[in-house]
Amino acid sequence: MADVKKIATRDGYAEGLIELGAQRDDIIVLDADLAAATKTGAFKKVYPDSFYDCGIAEQNMIGIAAGIAATGKTVFASSFAMFAAGRAFEQVRNSLGYTHLPVNIGATHAGISVGEDGASHQCCEDIALMRTIPGMTIINPADAVEAKAATIAAAEIDGPVYLRFGRLAVPVIFDDGYKFEVGKGRVLVEGSDVTVIATGLMVERALAAAEQLKAEGINARVINMATIKPLDNDIVLAAARETGAIVTAEEHSVVGGLGAAVAELLSEQLPTPVLRVGVNDTFGESGPAVELLEKYGLGVKDIVEKAKQAVSLKK
Repeated sequence: MADVKKIATRDGYAEGLIELGAQRDDIIVLDADLAAATKTGAFKKVYPDSFYDCGIAEQNMIGIAAGIAATGKTVFASSFAMFAAGRAFEQVRNSLGYTHLPVNIGATHAGISVGEDGASHQCCEDIALMRTIPGMTIINPADAVEAKAATIAAAEIDGPVYLRFGRLAVPVIFDDGYKFEVGKGRVLVEGSDVTVIATGLMVERALAAAEQLKAEGINARVINMATIKPLDNDIVLAAARETGAIVTAEEHSVVGGLGAAVAELLSEQLPTPVLRVGVNDTFGESGPAVELLEKYGLGVKDIVEKAKQAVSLKK
């Protein structure tokens, strides 16, 4: 994997913003004094008159975003996921969710791969929080290419959008011709024995797990689920019918995230064994990002083990 190109999804976010700035004159970008880290500073350099630094005041930034959006602009408001989803939850709920305004929250540094910044900055609860807000679209891209495409697509969505990006540079999976569709999952590998539904940086790990499983005689289908809400019910139900066992993989708590969404759907419509790979209801700690992913059960081997268990649960 040493020769594989790696780019953080937050860099794809910056590229998407710049392209939107060239396409449209209604794009406004806000940041909470973190433009270098969220990468919105790249947009500021090109379009300084469309960028506003709101300071270390995420709640206020969301209120400002709502006010600007109410005038007909399309707004992107950026901060770390812990602050955008956590600190500003009330403002996101009431000022964006309740009003259904077109504000896109660019939440970077999500998950445990924030690494050395530790538990106070690692956010493994944000998807669960955002899922509870009616009308909120949640997108968690797998690589920088998808992040750019998702950012551009978000500007066309009716209502608020939560865009989830990472700090860690991750392998580029898709080529520049990749077509992103909001609300649609995508089968990356066909398989008949078990399905791995992955999101974010876990997609690349799911692909690696499928290779290992194939060597052991297990054919795993891999689905990239970039849009977590609305969930692509059709692709999940088809996978359950055709493979009979599901594993979900996410850099998020197993409580309330992608795994919960898949389990909720299948428990009501098509009961199927579902096992979840994610952070197991615990806080993280400071440490190198890749080592933390392994320690907290987000490794390729964890997906492989869960897939084998899921196959054994099939009737």
